Amino acid sequence: MSSELDALRGIGFGFGRLLRVPYAYAVVLLLLNLFIVGWVQPWSHYGYERLRFDLSSGALGASMKVGEFNQLGKRFTLRIDRSENEGTQLHGIFVQMDDKSGMSVAATARHGRFLSTDDPDTILFRLENGRLIQDSPGFPAPRTLTFDLYDRPNSLPPIDRFRGRGHEELQELTIPELMRHAYARPGPRDERLAAQAQLHFRLVEVLMMLMIPLLAVALAVPPKRSTSSLGIFVGIVIIVAYHKVNQYAEQMGAQGRIDPVLALWIPLILLSAMIYWMYHVLAHRPGGQPIGALERAFAQLARGARRLMRRLGRA
Repeated sequence: MSSELDALRGIGFGFGRLLRVPYAYAVVLLLLNLFIVGWVQPWSHYGYERLRFDLSSGALGASMKVGEFNQLGKRFTLRIDRSENEGTQLHGIFVQMDDKSGMSVAATARHGRFLSTDDPDTILFRLENGRLIQDSPGFPAPRTLTFDLYDRPNSLPPIDRFRGRGHEELQELTIPELMRHAYARPGPRDERLAAQAQLHFRLVEVLMMLMIPLLAVALAVPPKRSTSSLGIFVGIVIIVAYHKVNQYAEQMGAQGRIDPVLALWIPLILLSAMIYWMYHVLAHRPGGQPIGALERAFAQLARGARRLMRRLGRA
């Protein structure tokens, strides 16, 4: 509004000079984004899916209900009266364990807790201050004893192993792994096309960041004596629409309907050419305004809306 840009351009500081600092930020953020989408995102996506698998399969532990008989495996029954410290301290415990030979061990204890062992498939159940009864078809009478501390190892129920990373979803592969799947690794044509589409989708999304400073300058400078923010709205529409076009192009490339390279790089080249033209109009043409027609149309619509509101107010 105070013609600061005109003053800077008059002393030799054109838009190209002013864009040095934004481009310094853009390059740093581009490398950061490349690291995120190329390595961090695939590993985090795989970790998230593995966590979902662990939760659904019970690999993170069984849920025990207080005051009820809980079956932990086929031959292990547990009942607790009270639980404290988020389940780490158990009180009022009844345990019954059977084996294939017919031997049965029942125990009661005042306190107890579960402990991990070196074997990931085995958990240790430690009981304190209790009594144990052991019975077997070969015993003339059940054996009983009291104990202060009793450790009972128990095998965890079998749990399916989670799939390997990238065996089902290409989003879990890093950029070097995608390159091998797409071009260096023999395999079905559908898999190679899907890998190529995912690889080029990530690359064009990252490289688009180099055009954002030019787009921002081209859309941020309104006409003289204007406070319109239409350029911000247009910029959001362009970025979102480009992302949606890339998603559609990736799907078409993965399905083999069009070459993945053409499907993803042609929109980037066309959009980059349009952005550079908009910047060129603003920076190198006297009085140039890349979205001047839109600004004028928006101003006319705004004046028409104000007149309509005034008429409605009088009515």
